Amino acid sequence: MIRSLYIRVVLTFLVSVIAGTIIAFFMSSWIFKEKLNEYAQINLRNFGEDIVRIYKTIPLREADLFVSEMKQLELYHIRIYEATGQFQSYGKLNGHKPATVRMEQVKKVLNGSVVQDTSNGIASIFLGLPLKTEVGTKAMFLEMLAPPSASFVINWALIFGTYLLIAGSLLILVASVFLVRPIKKLTKATKRIATGDFNVKLNIKQTSELGTLARSFEEMTNDLQQLEQMRREFVTNVSHEVQSPLTSISGYAQALKQVDLSDQERSRYLDIIIAEAKRMSKMSDSLLKLSMLESQSQQLRFVTLGLDEQIRRVIVALQPQWSAHNIHFELDLQTVKVTADHDQLNQVWTNILGNSIKFSKDCGVISVSIKQDIKYVSVRISDTGIGISLEDQKRIFERFFKADRSHSRKYDGSGMGLAIVKQIVSLHQGDVRVESEPGQGATFIVTLPITPPPD
Repeated sequence: MIRSLYIRVVLTFLVSVIAGTIIAFFMSSWIFKEKLNEYAQINLRNFGEDIVRIYKTIPLREADLFVSEMKQLELYHIRIYEATGQFQSYGKLNGHKPATVRMEQVKKVLNGSVVQDTSNGIASIFLGLPLKTEVGTKAMFLEMLAPPSASFVINWALIFGTYLLIAGSLLILVASVFLVRPIKKLTKATKRIATGDFNVKLNIKQTSELGTLARSFEEMTNDLQQLEQMRREFVTNVSHEVQSPLTSISGYAQALKQVDLSDQERSRYLDIIIAEAKRMSKMSDSLLKLSMLESQSQQLRFVTLGLDEQIRRVIVALQPQWSAHNIHFELDLQTVKVTADHDQLNQVWTNILGNSIKFSKDCGVISVSIKQDIKYVSVRISDTGIGISLEDQKRIFERFFKADRSHSRKYDGSGMGLAIVKQIVSLHQGDVRVESEPGQGATFIVTLPITPPPD
C-alpha cells in the first residue's frame, strides 16, 4: 500500500494521463479512419469516373499514354483487365501489396456492374468500373494506396501524445512538490504538538482547502495551548486546595495521639478534622459537577418555572446564613416564566447569593431585581461587600480562582462556585457578568433566554 501522498498524486496523474491519452488516441484514430475511409471512397470513385471519361473521349493509345503520366498515380494504382484475364497496370506500388482481383469480379465488371471492396480498410480499398473503349469494354480496377495524410496524422498524433505525456509528467512532478509541501508541514507540526510543543507556525498563505486546513490547524494549536495552560493551572490549584485541608487533617490527627490532651482540646481537633474533611468532600463534589457540566454528560431537563418564585425560595433556604449577619434583602421581582432546568438554575442562585452573603458586611443589604423583554430576562444581584478589582473580574469565573487571596482563610470556599454558575448559564445559552469596584460591593447580572433556542 502506497503511504506517500506525493507518490499517490504523481501515480494518479500519470495513470490518468496515460489512460486518457490512449483512449483519446484510439477514439480519434477510429473517428479519423472512418471519415478518411468515406472520403477515400468518394475520391476513388471520382477519379475512376474521370478515367472512364478519358477513354470514352480520346483514342485508346492516347488515353493509355495520358493515364500513365497522371500525377494521381502516386496515390492510386490502376489495373485494366481484358476478357482473357490479362491486365495492364499503371502507377508504382512502392512496396504496397495490391489487392487480389478474382476473375468473377472481372467478369462482373465486364458485364457492366460496379465492384467495390473496403473490407481491409483504407490501405486496400479498390473499385472496379466498366471501361468502354473503341476496341470494346474492359474491366478497370483502381486501388488506393495508403494515404500519406493518414500516416502523417497518425505519426503526428503519436509524437504529440508522447511529448504531452512527458511534459505533463514533468509538470505534475514539480506541481506536486508544492501541493504536498503544506501537508508535510502539517505532519511535522502534528509531531511537535504530540511532544507537547505548541509553539508552531505553519506560514501557509494558500487560500485553497489546504490553506483553510492550515489556518484551522493553527487555531486548534492555540486552543490546545490554552487548554494545556488551563490543565497545568488546574493541577496546581487542585494540589494547593487539597494540600491545605490534608495538612490540617494530618496535623491535628497527629496531635490527637498526645495522651495529655484535655477533652476540650480533643473535641476541638476533631471538629477541625471533620470540617476539613467536609471541605474536601464539598470541593470534590464541585469538581465532579463542573466536569459533568463541561462534558455535557448531564443532560438538562427543561421545564417551565416561575423565576421570581424560585429566587424567593433560595433566599428562604439561605436564611440561616444571612440572618446570622443581620443582612437585609431588597427585592424587585416581577412575575416571570422561563423554560430552564429547575435544579441547575437553582444552583446558580444558590452560588451567587451565597457569595453575596459571604462577602457582605454585617447589617449589609443585598438587592435582587428581575427585568424582562421580549426574548430575555435579566436578574441583577447586588451586595455591599468587599467588591472585586477590575483585574480579578477577568478571572472571577475560572475554577479555583479567589478574588482576594488575603481573605481566603476568613472567607471559606474552593473557588468553584462561580465556575459552575458560568457553565450552567452557558448551557442555557445565556450570559453572566459582574460589575464591581473594590470596597463598593459587586453586582452579578445573569441574562437568560425565556425559551432556549433548539440545538
